[in-house]
Amino acid sequence: MSQSYSSSQRVSSYRRTFGGSPVFPRASFGGKGSSGSSVTSRVYQVSRTSAVPSLSTFRTTRVTPLRSYQSAYQGAGELLDFSLADAMNQEFLQTRTNEKVELQELNDRFANYIEKVRFLEQQNALMVAEVNRLRGKEPTRVAEMYEEELRELRRQVDLLTNQRARVEVERDNLLDDLQKLKQKLQEEIQLKEEAENNLAAFRADVDAATLARIDLERRIESLQEEIAFLKKVHEEEIRELQAQLQEQHIQVEMDISKPDLTAALRDIRAQYESIAAKNIAEAEEWYKSK
Repeated sequence: MSQSYSSSQRVSSYRRTFGGSPVFPRASFGGKGSSGSSVTSRVYQVSRTSAVPSLSTFRTTRVTPLRSYQSAYQGAGELLDFSLADAMNQEFLQTRTNEKVELQELNDRFANYIEKVRFLEQQNALMVAEVNRLRGKEPTRVAEMYEEELRELRRQVDLLTNQRARVEVERDNLLDDLQKLKQKLQEEIQLKEEAENNLAAFRADVDAATLARIDLERRIESLQEEIAFLKKVHEEEIRELQAQLQEQHIQVEMDISKPDLTAALRDIRAQYESIAAKNIAEAEEWYKSK
């Protein structure tokens, strides 16, 4: 009962949308020809609007029929039992009240459902419009972005192609320079080997010449020493001969003996000089042959 009272107190959304509540016809009961009164189910239709989808006819559930009433009259001429009629009226009114409350709740629920449907349709329309707008704009924007990116990639490809061509030319030039340098290096290596071989041969010749020179210098020194020694011996012999001649008082004519002594000394000196010259000539020939 508390639910029915609270429902009757609030303002129906159905009334806000479709106006007042429907008018129910009063049911007649009693009288001749009536064989037990019952409350029949009633049909309510809601007009279709542009924002509300098609709705099938809403039917209320059949209300439990009123208990059958015995005839208020028992034969002709009997008086109406007003107490029984009041009880029947009270029960009928109570049933009608309950039915109205149930119908009011159903109408409220139905109105809420309609409002939700309208709201969802509005949201759906907005979303469809937004989707169409995005679909209309997106391909153009994507195409522009694609074309721009494609142009940028082509520009980069051209730039890289030019750089590659330039690098390949530089690489070929560097390869040519490298081949020339390698060839020149081989030539320099050959020249170096030849120079080293010549230097080794020259070093051997120089060493041999140095040894020969040293040998000749030693021989010359020994010959000079020998010549000096022979000169001393010769002078000593001359002095001894002069002393002997002075002691023996040999009288020799100075004009004759002096030339003979000078000639002898000249001959001895010539012999030693010829020997020294011969030795020097032999040493020079030996050095040249090396």
